[in-house]
Amino acid sequence: MLPLESKEAISGHIQTSLLKIAGLAEIAAGTHPFERMALDLRVVPASALSADLVDLPWAAFLREESQALVPGRPSIGLSGNPSIVRAGDVIELDHIQQKIAIRYRRGDKGNVLFATERCNSFCLMCSQPPRQIQDDWRIEQLCELAELIDRSEPSLAISGGEPTLLGDGLRRVIAKCAEVLPNTQLHVLSNGRLLSNQSLANLFKGLTPRLSWGIPLYGDHYALHDYVVQSEGAFAQTIRGLYALEAAQQRIEIRVVLVRPAFERIQEITRFILRNLPFVEHVALMGIEPVGFAKAHYETLWADPADYAEQLTASTGAFRRAGVAVSLYNLPLCTIPQALWPYAKQSISNWKNDYLDACSGCAAKTQCGGFFSWVTPQWTSRAVSPIKKETACLTH
Repeated sequence: MLPLESKEAISGHIQTSLLKIAGLAEIAAGTHPFERMALDLRVVPASALSADLVDLPWAAFLREESQALVPGRPSIGLSGNPSIVRAGDVIELDHIQQKIAIRYRRGDKGNVLFATERCNSFCLMCSQPPRQIQDDWRIEQLCELAELIDRSEPSLAISGGEPTLLGDGLRRVIAKCAEVLPNTQLHVLSNGRLLSNQSLANLFKGLTPRLSWGIPLYGDHYALHDYVVQSEGAFAQTIRGLYALEAAQQRIEIRVVLVRPAFERIQEITRFILRNLPFVEHVALMGIEPVGFAKAHYETLWADPADYAEQLTASTGAFRRAGVAVSLYNLPLCTIPQALWPYAKQSISNWKNDYLDACSGCAAKTQCGGFFSWVTPQWTSRAVSPIKKETACLTH
């Protein structure tokens, strides 16, 4: 697990807060202007560090603290783990606190464009508790960030908070991504409530065929869903939002976080989706992330997957028979029946992914999604145990 922030020594005047880290490959590609890149002195051989290269209009130089400053030029001195930032990454500078934040990490499976801290729901298990602040400034920042992301990036999520609170600003971000990252799959994580306004849903019609939406559903009736998201009327708004997205010809994924109330009715939720939302192309059944609001609602939310193996197997089978793609997220292989292993994905973002001591002898560790780094014994299935070699060969 690599953190997304680090204390560093930032010196000199750097005109932009977002920087692409450049090694020799980025120089050769010529995709981004020098003024928006920091040359990584750690990876450029001394023999290649000519006066002509140094004199290019770099925004800054990235160096280890022990390396000499380039006279008269801005620099970022790394004092922590050197692996935190690498060539190809995009960083944001905080001059006041003397730290950097990784806004894009090359090769990470969980890169996210963070749209807003605001939300119109207050889900019992929210991992990113909302803050009602004015942060529309993120629209321009995300557009600038998109310009620095690798053109070869396979996928990006757009999340929050609730991204649709940006209104037309969200359309602008998606349009910018479609322009500068035409081959990148974009996945917006939204509660779908504001999309019940068809005019908002229509803003995204025809923007890009590589756009999809992940919308949560926690019940097959309004009382359950509204309870989990702690917002009266949310179920009706979400269902209308799903139909509005379908009318706007959008691709849709349903996400079901397996909190206890949802787990207890997972088969009913499955039937509801198949009967009422036949246009959905993918369903993700997701283990809970034990952070944020979830920590205060343990008794209400925690359900050991081992106790619901039969229901989880039945629901997965029902989706497959109906031709709906289904995946299991955030569920370690040892906690689910072996028949479900082919559907289990390595879904936890690299920066918050970890393994327990019990995983050290597991033959399936490289295929398993592992755990959130902040998991505690309280949130750990009793079924966690190493998988033997003869069983691991059957995982996928």
